[in-house]
Order: sequence, then structure tokens, then C-alpha cells
Amino acid sequence: MLRNAKIAKNLWRAVALVAAGMVAGVALHTAFTRGDTVFAWTRPENLGVSEGRLAPPRQTPNCVSSQAEPADALHVIAPIAFTGNTQRAMETLTRIVDGMQGSSIVRQDASYLYAEYRSKLMGFVDDVEFSVAEKAGVIHVRSASRLGRRDYGVNRARVESIRRRFAAAQAAAGR
Repeated sequence: MLRNAKIAKNLWRAVALVAAGMVAGVALHTAFTRGDTVFAWTRPENLGVSEGRLAPPRQTPNCVSSQAEPADALHVIAPIAFTGNTQRAMETLTRIVDGMQGSSIVRQDASYLYAEYRSKLMGFVDDVEFSVAEKAGVIHVRSASRLGRRDYGVNRARVESIRRRFAAAQAAAGR
């Protein structure tokens, strides 16, 4: 009986070492590899603005959208308010997004901005979109993880950080 317990314990140690080695290998590969990583997958096909709206939020809790239904507390987030003209608002937003760690602007025009945010360690990619609603004086936003189910609040925190930076930039420009 004691011998079987010792064998089982050694077997579990071996399994744990192999799993740790796999995780470390993926982390090292991702940290030192340029371009797409094992966790980047492909860009979603539903990005962009259609009939004045960004894509609806995913069913998983790793997505926030200012165009989600107000009763959907899991996904809804306030749009980013702006004053002044759309061009200045987009210039400010572009500077903020471009200056954030892990961001890469993929597409932009006069009223739309799409960026990918890549996590530092594992290279997970989040897709973040902004669409200006000029008459309402807001920038709608959608931020979603490509993979997994949970994001531990990363997408919501990112949008709130952008909102704070944007408000500060607008306040500084108004002086």
C-alpha cells in the first residue's frame, strides 16, 4: 500500500512537471516571437460599423459595449463623451490608443478606429473598436477578447482608462 502511494505521488509530480514545462514553453515562445502567436487566432469577421452600430457583445463575459442593451449589466459600458468636432476627438483618441502598451491600430477613418491589444506575457488579443456618433457627442466603444470566456475585467478596465485619459486630454485642450 505504501509503495502504491509513493508511485502515485511520483506520477503526479511527473505530470505536474510536464504541464509546467508546456506552459513555460508556450510563454517563452510567445514572449520572443514577433507577429501572431498561438493565442492570436484570426481577426473576427464582424468588426466595423453596420447601420450605425458596432457588433453586438458576445455572450461571454469578456466583452463590453456601449451599444449593449442598458439592462445587460454584464456587457454595457458608457460611451466616451466628447466636445468639439469629430476630427479633434478622433485625433485625441488615436494618440491615446497608439500610446497604450500592447496596442496596434489596424484600421481608422474619420469616424471609426479599430485596434488590437496584445497581452504582454501570453499574447492574447483583444479587439477594440470606436465609432463616433457626432450628433450625440459620444464615441461608442466595443472591446472583446478573442479567446476564452473570462477576462477578469481587463476589457472594462481598458475602456475606463481610455475614458479617463480622453477626458483629461479634452480638459487640457479646453484651457
